[in-house]
Amino acid sequence: MTDDEVNKLESLVIDMAIESWRFSRLFVRVAGKLDAGETAKYVNQLRYFQKKVEDGLNQIGLKVVNLEGQSFDAGMAVSAINIEDFEASDILIVEQMIEPVIMGADGLRRSGAVMLRKV
Repeated sequence: MTDDEVNKLESLVIDMAIESWRFSRLFVRVAGKLDAGETAKYVNQLRYFQKKVEDGLNQIGLKVVNLEGQSFDAGMAVSAINIEDFEASDILIVEQMIEPVIMGADGLRRSGAVMLRKV
C-alpha cells in the first residue's frame, strides 16, 4: 500500500470510530428509557460492541479519548464550541464531548469538539 492509501484507510477508520462513539452515546440515551431489566441487557451488548471497537483501534495504534469532566485547558486538542460564552478568567470544565479526540501512536490524529461550563 502507498502512504496515500494508508492515510485514506486510517481516515476512514477514524470516521467509523467517531460515528460508533456517537451512536453508542445515542444508544445509551435510548436504552435509559427502557425498563431496568431490558436496559441492562442492551447496555451489556453495547459494552461488548464498544470493547470490540476499542480492541480493533488498539491493534492499529488508535485510541478514542473522552475528556468529559476534566478541567478545560486552551492547549487541549479540542474546539470549544461555546468558548465565547465565558470570560478569560473563568475556570471551565468539559461538560460534554461533541466529538472525541482520536490519538495515534505518534500523537494526535483528529481533534475533538466540546461544550464547556463554569466550575
